[in-house]
Amino acid sequence: MNCNLTQEFQAGSTTGWITTKFRALPAAQQNHHSNPPLLVVFGCFFFSSTIEASIVNTFCKWVQSALVVASLLWPVVGSAQAATVNLYTTREPGLIQPLLDEFTRQEGIAVQTVFLSAGMLERVQAEGARSPADLLMTVDSGNLLDLVSAGLTQPVSSPILNAAIPSHLRDPAGHWFVLSLRDRVLYAEKSLTIKDFRYSDLADPAWRGKVCIRPGQHPYNISLIAAMIAHRGEAETEAWLRGVKANLARKPAGGDRDVARDILAGICDLGLANAYYVGQMRNAPEGDPQREWAQAIQVVRPQFSNGGTHVNISGAAVAKHAPNRANAVKLLEYLLSDGAQSAYAKVNFEYPVKAGVELHPVVASMGPLSADPLPLAQIVAQRKAASLLVDKVGFDQ
Repeated sequence: MNCNLTQEFQAGSTTGWITTKFRALPAAQQNHHSNPPLLVVFGCFFFSSTIEASIVNTFCKWVQSALVVASLLWPVVGSAQAATVNLYTTREPGLIQPLLDEFTRQEGIAVQTVFLSAGMLERVQAEGARSPADLLMTVDSGNLLDLVSAGLTQPVSSPILNAAIPSHLRDPAGHWFVLSLRDRVLYAEKSLTIKDFRYSDLADPAWRGKVCIRPGQHPYNISLIAAMIAHRGEAETEAWLRGVKANLARKPAGGDRDVARDILAGICDLGLANAYYVGQMRNAPEGDPQREWAQAIQVVRPQFSNGGTHVNISGAAVAKHAPNRANAVKLLEYLLSDGAQSAYAKVNFEYPVKAGVELHPVVASMGPLSADPLPLAQIVAQRKAASLLVDKVGFDQ
């Protein structure tokens, strides 16, 4: 750095000169988040343009040395602050926050959480390389893999994750990992005797006018229809979708819990919904009508021809520009611990992705889950075709 400052000093504000000279330091000696506080102190000394140039030149040399030392020490000071990890998630605080609090207690790493109802991909894209996000957690396989396709994730290699998660429920390259399973099941009126039900049976004319379902364009149904395409092809899936539409007791509407409500009301006999809602309804507050809805139904697990039940997922990925990558991996590994996995079953009535974890009695009462082993990427690849089919057959009309 040149210390012959007579002309520069006389030409303009000294504080501006100090800042310019600091920025001239090698990038490795600068902290990109903030300038050392010493800079402010030095700036305060140079308040008068009447100082002799010789004094300025002498003082400059001292400033130069001090700035170099400060710029080198400042990142070290920052690193001494409490360890943190930044989580972006679309999951409900009631499920996630207790897990995060326990992680902080165990690891001493504070979790700074941004709860999002939607728009995670768009937000991280807009933030670009300066995004503070370390870990991205969401529901629905499509949402998770869209983050990967958009180039917003980075690969992780972890023996802990590989041991806990079946191979078809994690990315071979390590870009995404499933945390819990959300099986798409049949809610049926309690008096019905139903065994060995297949998803294809929903199109059987025997159920004409007896089926309820939420809109076909909802991600839960798009995922199932995409899986059907992956298993049976578009032509057979279109025929199946037309058959299901012909069996509807009402226009597709509402949510999954409304299927149970309408079964109780006698509007329909059966319908598709996610299993975890049963636990939520049965554990609703005393006097809540959902408790009665839940008592009106039985849960039947449909299967594809391969014997597997369709599951959607919750999952996570480490953000591409994660500033706290190591802590993000630690949090991800913690979410696959027995305690955290058990919480998915006990708090939100989902199936843990890790085998051998204790289930909530409501979840256990549904019997063992044999999840469809079809790779998630193959299902996600058919989402657009599934959406087009829903519109083609006028399913939601």
